[in-house]
Amino acid sequence: MLDVLGLEPDDEHVYRALLGRPNSTTMLLSDLLVVSRADVDKALSRLVQLGLVIRSADELFTAAPPAVALGSLISQRRDGLRMAEHALATFAEEHRAAMTGSSINELFEVVTGVDAIRHRFLQVQHAARTQVRSFITAPFVALPPDENTAEPMALDRGVCFRAVLDRAVLAEPGIVTDAIDSLRNGVQLRVADDLPMKLVLADADLGLVPLAVTPAGEPGAVLLHRSGLLDALDALFETVWRTAHPLELSGTRDASEATVEVDPQGPTELDRRILALLLAGLTDLTAATQLGLSPRTLHRRLRQLMDMAGVRTRMQLGAYAVRNGWAEPL
Repeated sequence: MLDVLGLEPDDEHVYRALLGRPNSTTMLLSDLLVVSRADVDKALSRLVQLGLVIRSADELFTAAPPAVALGSLISQRRDGLRMAEHALATFAEEHRAAMTGSSINELFEVVTGVDAIRHRFLQVQHAARTQVRSFITAPFVALPPDENTAEPMALDRGVCFRAVLDRAVLAEPGIVTDAIDSLRNGVQLRVADDLPMKLVLADADLGLVPLAVTPAGEPGAVLLHRSGLLDALDALFETVWRTAHPLELSGTRDASEATVEVDPQGPTELDRRILALLLAGLTDLTAATQLGLSPRTLHRRLRQLMDMAGVRTRMQLGAYAVRNGWAEPL
């Protein structure tokens, strides 16, 4: 548990044993933990050096208060990470300056194989300082959206995420649940009818674009550094983003046949999810599948919504829903 602070497993075991047993000897700890005396001595030496354990003149050991000792270590590690981030920014600037006069070959890196693409995909997001932008299309070759561990870490750093989903992606199993999680975490999502490629951009400095499968059957990608081509991809993303449909879903994870009661005051959360998916362009069958409903139940809900809105057609219902905020998340 404390390995992130530089402690070995033996260090943690000895420290936890001392928490309830002040003024313990090395021999007592060795017998208690069933660990050799030499290993206990090594752990105690490290703990004393880190300020987690206090050694008395007669070789008795007591754990320092966790709130003080561990709090200090955590603060030091946090300060160290901030310094590392500053160093990263400095190194990135130096790298950009060096790349300005680089040859064309140095502006591109061809990446081959699923593992290598996955590694670069995560690295690009880790390198972002202000924003990550992406085009998401199916199939997911290197990394499904729900396995993107770099996204929550970057969001915690304050990085802005904007993604455009190909409309066909919304039919993939579980993608709506993943979209809801991303929206809750602050990711901005939009939907486009037909995206030209997969793409991920970190700031204006790095871009990863998948390529066709190689003759050997391995997927490939190209990692782009700052260049005219990267500027073009930057402009392409912004153009598609402006015309894409914002995806806004309610926060309810579960939808079932039992949650279709009519709210006399307006649409239910399930209604809002139905409207959001249909406005995003999903077919009735796909929307029903994503929400765990039968097509018949979905059609019944739509008829009730049209009656509630006082309209006669789907198009009129869509306009009414947008105008009155029915498709907005709760």
